Amino acid sequence: MQITQIKPITDKIRTNMEAVIVGKTDIIDQVMTALLAGGHVLLEDVPGTGKTMLAKALSKSVECTFKRIQFTPDLLPSDLIGINYYNQKEGEFVFRQGALFTNILLADEINRATPRTQSSLLESMEEKQITVDGKTYVLDKPFFVIATQNPVETQGTFPLPEAQLDRFIMQLSMGYTNTEDSLTILKRFVAGAPQEDLAPVCTKEELLEMQKAVGEVFIHDSVARYAIYIIEATRSREEVALGVSPRGNIVFLRAAQAYAAIQGRTFVTPDDIKKLALPVLGHRIILRSNMRSRTTQIEAIIEDILNTVEAPTENFER
Repeated sequence: MQITQIKPITDKIRTNMEAVIVGKTDIIDQVMTALLAGGHVLLEDVPGTGKTMLAKALSKSVECTFKRIQFTPDLLPSDLIGINYYNQKEGEFVFRQGALFTNILLADEINRATPRTQSSLLESMEEKQITVDGKTYVLDKPFFVIATQNPVETQGTFPLPEAQLDRFIMQLSMGYTNTEDSLTILKRFVAGAPQEDLAPVCTKEELLEMQKAVGEVFIHDSVARYAIYIIEATRSREEVALGVSPRGNIVFLRAAQAYAAIQGRTFVTPDDIKKLALPVLGHRIILRSNMRSRTTQIEAIIEDILNTVEAPTENFER
């Protein structure tokens, strides 16, 4: 597949999803960016903003297997990765697959599960494989996790550790809709359930080809240096205890390649880097303990860095 063939397909996916998700074009584009970049997405927002609906709309727009699992404190790692059980009829141990054996997984309210259960996701999200009783099972491609969590509710929850957060290529917030979009939503959902009418507009094979083609998007050395300067700036801030890791640097540029392809370009621009700075880097920055409003502070830090680091201006095409 050519890079220029990606935009028409992602346009169809976006249009399909917007039949259900209203007024969130940027969020849809960023979720598709994460999918094409081979990463995972953490949706953090209050209940009722459409996090679960967004994941379901994406799964119905792409012809892939989909599973949803509700995370609770009594959820076990074996519920996710699977378990070897003794089959009396066959007289041998048989492996029963867990919820992770799918293409798109909706991990609803991920922070309600215990750290032990959360940690069972680490290997699958990073290496696209699962190890059970010493045997490794390679997951079917693509493997994409959309996790949701409520940032307000803290009772009965277990905050995701930094190692888990780093596995997500982006952390996004849906936010509330404006008055006109809210009116459109009311009209659509009062009349029926539009999500039930969604049909796939992209095959699994097309998705895999798009993921492969994204790697061919050109990144000029000056743009790569620009991204590196931004990341290095996160490590030198006085209010930051720990800046973005080298892994964050790699996925930052990978996401920029996917976003450029969705926009119909064969090369990455500094504007792509700026657009993705907050969703890709924000959750990778650890503030010092005296910083209270984490989200607001990180937004201010990244905005200040983008205003400080000089963007290149030359021709960015190959």
